[in-house]
Amino acid sequence: MPRSTRRSVRPPEEGELAVGTFARLDRGRPHRQGIPEVILGEGKSTAHLLGILRGLHARGLGAIVSRPTAAHRRALEGAEGQGLPVRPLAGGRLLRLKGPLGTQYSGGTVGLLTAGTSDVPLAEESRALLQELGLRVACAYDVGVAGLHRLLRAIRRLEARRPSIYLVFAGREGALPTVVAGLVRAPVVGIPTSVGYGRGGRGEAALLAMLQSCAPLAVVNIDAAVPAALFAAHHFARGRAVARPARRRRRSVRRPAPASKGF
Repeated sequence: MPRSTRRSVRPPEEGELAVGTFARLDRGRPHRQGIPEVILGEGKSTAHLLGILRGLHARGLGAIVSRPTAAHRRALEGAEGQGLPVRPLAGGRLLRLKGPLGTQYSGGTVGLLTAGTSDVPLAEESRALLQELGLRVACAYDVGVAGLHRLLRAIRRLEARRPSIYLVFAGREGALPTVVAGLVRAPVVGIPTSVGYGRGGRGEAALLAMLQSCAPLAVVNIDAAVPAALFAAHHFARGRAVARPARRRRRSVRRPAPASKGF
């Protein structure tokens, strides 16, 4: 008999949701890491993205989609009338499928600053995602180093809200996160944005400047607003399972009894 060419399909593991043969969603991530899985729209066909969202919605689950294309947005406008409740966030830079994201947060405030108005769309991505996760956001936009008097007023206002972490967006020379990190109490994450002229523009100079910061500063990739927001949210997650190394059980060694002295 000819050998069958039919391939066996591995069943989904615990916390994993299989959608057709093209996607395996990690639904256990909120419990392991305290952050939801975010679906990257970029590079996915409209059919694949709709299939993923329909699979999640059929199971009563919500989702966040980052970087949807114009074709994705057009298709989902029509799908909403077909029972797929999706709404745009941050001016359409994110999409939100109605339903739980599987993560609970203890509450808290994230500070958001931008150097210029051109950085605001990326900051709005972070703000929308953090608010969907139930966190408070305090914002100060267009407060870059070209006019430090604006920044000092903004810092006083934001510090009164006691943020637990700051996300600071800057293009061009990328100086703002370093300045902020030297002024505030909480940790600062720098997000270089693809704003700038000529050589070193498109975020390259900003990224390199932030990596060389003399103030304590963490840095994410260029335009990485969503990873920065998830990193910030991680600080507020409740009840996530953290793997701990197993303790080695000590073997009890019975010491020999001291020899009795004879008389």
